[in-house]
Amino acid sequence: MKDFRRVADDVRNWGRWGDDDELGTLNLITDDKVAEAASLVKRGRVISLGGDFGSNGPQGAFKFRINPIHVMTVDGGDAETLVKYAPEWARKSVAQELSSFFVDNPFRFNDDMITMSLQAATQWDALSHVYYEDKLYNGFPADSVTSFGAYRCGIEKVDGKGIVSRGVLLDVVAHRGEEVFCEPGRPITPAELDDIAAKQGVRIGRGDIVVVHTGWWTRFLSTGDGHEAGSGLHWTCASWLHDHEVAAVASDNLMVEDPDPANGVEGTFLPMHMICLRDMGLMLGEYWDLTGLAADCAADGVYEFQLIAPPLKVVGAVGAPVSPIAIK
Repeated sequence: MKDFRRVADDVRNWGRWGDDDELGTLNLITDDKVAEAASLVKRGRVISLGGDFGSNGPQGAFKFRINPIHVMTVDGGDAETLVKYAPEWARKSVAQELSSFFVDNPFRFNDDMITMSLQAATQWDALSHVYYEDKLYNGFPADSVTSFGAYRCGIEKVDGKGIVSRGVLLDVVAHRGEEVFCEPGRPITPAELDDIAAKQGVRIGRGDIVVVHTGWWTRFLSTGDGHEAGSGLHWTCASWLHDHEVAAVASDNLMVEDPDPANGVEGTFLPMHMICLRDMGLMLGEYWDLTGLAADCAADGVYEFQLIAPPLKVVGAVGAPVSPIAIK
């Protein structure tokens, strides 16, 4: 914990952008940075970085989160049935209202709804997601998050930034020569991140969003095992992200950081989450599908791109789905 507290104190951004700030390191994304990101588009190549939100998603392995439950509320069968039977039997307001759409005209429609954990698949962690010692980012009290949602640092607070910036892919899979994914037992260190950037010929600059390819999502698509661990960032990478003034970090694995307690801090769980979200004010993206992006970057040797990744603006949410895209 001594090392943990030293790093937390060193990277803490409380008050850096004012006492009321709820954006954290997203403040590093300036107008000039957004313009720089747009200038990276050369080929018009759009690459999706989002996974599917469905019943076979990764959260099926965890009891406190559920995979999306998708149901139809209106479909073609309803239309046919209501047109055929509603005049005789419809007594309830819903059936009456629907039948009025369908009777005596050709108009038809389908409608649906979804029930899901907001962090069920590709997503951002809001700054209110993780805290310790009763404090959120910027010193806001932990009890400002209630059963009604996060009054402070909710995911909707990032709307002004939209999360558009220069993205940089660091391909750990390729660097290590792994066939599919980085197996557990070898956390990704700050020195390795530097080596990867140097090998790829890419720099990490102020306001960038770093995207780390570990191959976990590709592995998950083949096995369906959401519990399977893989390599992630060592918790000391928080200092590396701070030193490079990174705006946010995302990965294709389930926690961004390495989940092995042996590579963490004794007496804590997910120490990098604690430092990044609570102390630094740096958002984490999890479960991103980086397979196509990694292949494209390897093919053209260009590891920088315009990244567009606004979360779903759910008021008071501590995390939200995202369907990010890279444009090259």
